[in-house]
Amino acid sequence: MARFAEFGSNLYTGKTSIPFVPKRRLWLSIAAALVVISVLIPVFGGGLKFGIDFRGGSEFTVSDVSNTDVKIGQQAVADNAQAEHTEVTNIAPGTIRVQTDQLDDAQTLAVKQALKDAYHVTDDEVTSSFVGPSWGAGVTRQATWGLIAFVALATVGMALYFRTVKMSLSAIAGLLFTVITTLGVYAACGFEITPSAIIGFLTILSYSLYDSVVVFDKIRENTQGWQTNRRRTFAEEVNLAVNQTLVRSINTSVVGILPVGSILFIGAILLGAGTLQDLSLSLFIGIIMGTLGTLFVSAPLYAVLRGHEAGIREQTAAVLTARENGQSPEEEAQPEASEGTGSGSHRAGDPETGEEEQALPVPRFEPQAKGRPDNGAVV
Repeated sequence: MARFAEFGSNLYTGKTSIPFVPKRRLWLSIAAALVVISVLIPVFGGGLKFGIDFRGGSEFTVSDVSNTDVKIGQQAVADNAQAEHTEVTNIAPGTIRVQTDQLDDAQTLAVKQALKDAYHVTDDEVTSSFVGPSWGAGVTRQATWGLIAFVALATVGMALYFRTVKMSLSAIAGLLFTVITTLGVYAACGFEITPSAIIGFLTILSYSLYDSVVVFDKIRENTQGWQTNRRRTFAEEVNLAVNQTLVRSINTSVVGILPVGSILFIGAILLGAGTLQDLSLSLFIGIIMGTLGTLFVSAPLYAVLRGHEAGIREQTAAVLTARENGQSPEEEAQPEASEGTGSGSHRAGDPETGEEEQALPVPRFEPQAKGRPDNGAVV
């Protein structure tokens, strides 16, 4: 933990720096490749696997089951109906859910009787329901419009908050990266997209924007007065801001992943709670991809968009020229400390002439750092 704190302090002061912006072409190329792969996977893999609420079909629920083997339900459906798609899931302890394509009345009754006999339950413990294709199409349409409205409002809101469209577009690019790659993982692994998964998607959109706002707020703080900054270039200030908020991004991600992972692996996989699995799975994948999207897509893309401005190029050239000429940046004046304080600066003077020499800074020391100077970083 002490080493991690020291690592965070070094990131904040710039002593340690991860090249998010200097290697922006590499990160953006990798991100673009992942987006393309995520789009191609469902195209060549038969498309996304939508739940019955989107595609329509018949659903059976068998309660108070002693043997929760899903193969029993699959065989019961195969023997009594010609369903192209059959999904049997253990959604809770002692409860089996069977989802198939749309069945007629005769097939529905036959499958219901077969499930009753296969799982050795009574008639009251087997229920059936039907979801029409028009209702599923309505759910799909509403989910699509909800996503479009969210992205549009987020774009306008961030543009007004940061007062720059380029920062807003960069954040939205990271958000789209999160959504597309999460869908790509779903398509690659064959996970089913249900209304609960859609709720998880909308939740990770909010998380991704939150992380972007934290990082961009620090970027805005670091780049204030960049026109007269001769210590670092604009791109270097952006990279410093990302590094300064890196520990916070990691901590936020870990804090979010731990409970979601507990729900996913303990509640869903071990206990068989299928509804929790749909929600927690999208959250688990989305939190990871959202953090990566902010660090490796949004911030580097913002540096790229601003880097083409004439003023930014002039400031970058001035900083590089000053470095080549060996000129050190102007140091900010240190405030004089009042007498009797243990920090700040003091003046060493000649007692005979009464002349004061240049102020000498007195370093502050960490209380538990064994005499090492405190760099003043707050992480």
